[in-house]
Amino acid sequence: MRHIAFALTLGLSCLSAETFAADFRSVGPSPIIMYDAPTFHGIKKYVAPAGMPVEVILTQGAWCRVRDASGEYTWVEGKDLVARRNLVVKAATARVRATPDENATMVFSADKHVLLEMAEAPAGAWVKVKHRDGQSGYVRTSDVWGL
Repeated sequence: MRHIAFALTLGLSCLSAETFAADFRSVGPSPIIMYDAPTFHGIKKYVAPAGMPVEVILTQGAWCRVRDASGEYTWVEGKDLVARRNLVVKAATARVRATPDENATMVFSADKHVLLEMAEAPAGAWVKVKHRDGQSGYVRTSDVWGL
């Protein structure tokens, strides 16, 4: 038994931090049904809107176990998720700035639950985002969920 525990510990220590990186995706162009189990016979939990970001926790065949911004775990068919990264505002109001600086000009503000497209990978405490209306700028990473 000790040998198994040692081998497991050794194997896990060889994994890089990237192995444990979160896998975020977005619901595709159409709303989808979220289930409590990886089957169409499961209980329908809710309908996820197009573009909603989710964190993929586990893939089992054609199904993915995902976590949403509220922390709820559900199952969805993997084919209904896209690689495009959307973020959802989790702060009461997120101020989107022209540059990644708290003193920069505010381009627009976004209320809680507004979807923003991630335009560039996060750089420190800021991430470049784009609103569906075309405006873009930088928002604090602490004000959004989906990174």
